[in-house]
Amino acid sequence: MGPLKDLIDQIYNVKQLVQWGGTLMVCGIVFVETGLFIGFFLPGDSLLVTAGIIAAAGDLNLFLLLFLVSLCAIAGDQLGYWLGRRMGQGLYNRPNSRFFKRQHLERAHAFYEHHGGKTVILARFVPIIRTFCPPVAGAAEMPYARYLAYDVFGGFFWVCSMILLGYFLGRAVPHIDRQIHWVIAVIVLLSLIPVARQFYLARRGRRALSAPK
Repeated sequence: MGPLKDLIDQIYNVKQLVQWGGTLMVCGIVFVETGLFIGFFLPGDSLLVTAGIIAAAGDLNLFLLLFLVSLCAIAGDQLGYWLGRRMGQGLYNRPNSRFFKRQHLERAHAFYEHHGGKTVILARFVPIIRTFCPPVAGAAEMPYARYLAYDVFGGFFWVCSMILLGYFLGRAVPHIDRQIHWVIAVIVLLSLIPVARQFYLARRGRRALSAPK
């Protein structure tokens, strides 16, 4: 467990990751988080905001960052969609493993059922859901042209809003990069609110179903 813990610690040290790997590292992490089941634990939101703050300091090219990371976010979702389309309903029978949790898939399915097509956009801003939403849309055989339109808009909107938030924070607040751990803590807390809400609603629904008539 020691090497795994060290790897997780390094992954969540997003400032160091971005400074070490630059735009390509951000692109790779965003692609894995949005396209592969193993990416559900990756720090997407905080990574993008941190990249924006570092771009504000002049260490990354802002326009290249916005464009390439948006493309990777869209490409990752496309992979997830086609994995879901290919695996179909058998996806829900897949056994749990270290990198695949069926409850995450079921939570994304409930999110998809509740919000419909706009889930493709909304899920971008919800950790875990954004990883499992594309395969759910694929398994549900959402028409590809419709999915692609939502996905392209959602990909650019999520990436640009998060990176530009960090960029403008970096420009407006002197030396914010020295307090970046507090920024990341706030971003993580805010991103967990929709997850907590979905968990609460799902739990309340189960209680209502099990309540005696």
